[in-house]
Amino acid sequence: MIEIGRFNELRFVKKTETGLVLTDGEKEVILPYVYAPKEAEPGDNLHVFVYIHSDGRLMATTETPTAMVGEFAFLEVVDLNEQGAFMDMGIGKDVFVPEREQKRPMKVGQKYVVYLYTDERNERITASSRLTDFIEQDMHDLEEGDEVSLLIFDESDLGYSAIINQKYAGLLYHNEVFEDLQPGDVRRGFVKKIREENKIDLSLQVIGFRHILDLKDTLLLELRENGGIINLGDKSSPEDIYNQLKISKKAFKKAIGSLYKERLVIVSDDSVKLAPDPKREIDEMAD
Repeated sequence: MIEIGRFNELRFVKKTETGLVLTDGEKEVILPYVYAPKEAEPGDNLHVFVYIHSDGRLMATTETPTAMVGEFAFLEVVDLNEQGAFMDMGIGKDVFVPEREQKRPMKVGQKYVVYLYTDERNERITASSRLTDFIEQDMHDLEEGDEVSLLIFDESDLGYSAIINQKYAGLLYHNEVFEDLQPGDVRRGFVKKIREENKIDLSLQVIGFRHILDLKDTLLLELRENGGIINLGDKSSPEDIYNQLKISKKAFKKAIGSLYKERLVIVSDDSVKLAPDPKREIDEMAD
């Protein structure tokens, strides 16, 4: 069965004046010559993205769209009419956003995070900025500490809302984020806590003990690459620490505290230094 708004493997059966005719055995799809592989022969299976043309015909392209049906994406509005907005999908076909599916009135030239789906009435690819209608609530495949992909879609007084793994929604709290995030930004994140009513707290930092182990290695490498010193210490601001190391001050202090206990570093208010290596000094004296 042909999936509209997604890639399909279809068999090339014949040529027409407008393009190649492809089929799944039941329906026929036109692949315009401009998108057709020159070496294609009847009987070949072609990997194509399928959509419905404005005249109602099934059309295909070998171009890769910015997003497909069933996905959240950050798209730009390229045109408006009385019924809604049209957004650029990165191919020769724009996706329509009905006025009723716009959380806020859209403007040409602006970009919005939307969800792509097929309209049940006409099977056309459609988009909506009313994201909560498409976010899954059953998070059986998520656990605290999981690494996830985040798509930022909104900002509130509490923090930044993000789509998790193209399925769920969660929140990055302002006081735990040390960079300026914008809707459409994609980041690696981590599930910090799954609370009641399936609310998810997120972090841009690795969670738990594994985080400290990772940071210890990162800090030791940073020290060795900078002549044995980092100009950050106990009194450094959270912003300075994040700008240089991309970690929170809390995580930084835990990591250097662990390194200090192992007598690997010397910590002051404004710097961290590699501690002298007694074995290395003995070897140097022997030389």
